[in-house]
Amino acid sequence: MSEDTGPELSVDEFVDYCRTQAGLLSGRVETMRSEADALLSEIDDEMAELRRQLEDYSGTKGTDGPSTPVGPAGSNLDLEALEDKESEVKEKQLLVEAKQTRMQAFQDLAAAYTDLAEELQSDIDDSDEALSRVLQFEADTDAPAYFEERQTLLEAANSNTDASE
Repeated sequence: MSEDTGPELSVDEFVDYCRTQAGLLSGRVETMRSEADALLSEIDDEMAELRRQLEDYSGTKGTDGPSTPVGPAGSNLDLEALEDKESEVKEKQLLVEAKQTRMQAFQDLAAAYTDLAEELQSDIDDSDEALSRVLQFEADTDAPAYFEERQTLLEAANSNTDASE
């Protein structure tokens, strides 16, 4: 390593780093899962409201009445409002799908960090090699994109390289 790189980290510290990153990613997945659950609850509530409005309008209470709904006397079904509500529900469903896709990506990266930690612990004795493997891993997986509030080793290494030039 060059003369101004600071203290050298051990392989165990790189293993801990990888496990910490995996834990942070898993925590973020839990947060996203809570957000998705809240959206799903909203969707359920809105769908129930849509059903209620349609049932109120149709006046259906069973099979004793005529086969075509006639609606309550003097009642008008606001089709535009129903279509707007349906559109809102569809948008929320798309948001849930996007969150689920994002959650899967975070879970995959967390698993990959865990695998890397195990590889480092069992296969690597040299801290420079461990650093190199972590940096390559983070570059290959675009790991910095997953950590908005925390700097990855790759980002730290790049900022040190930029500062020394």
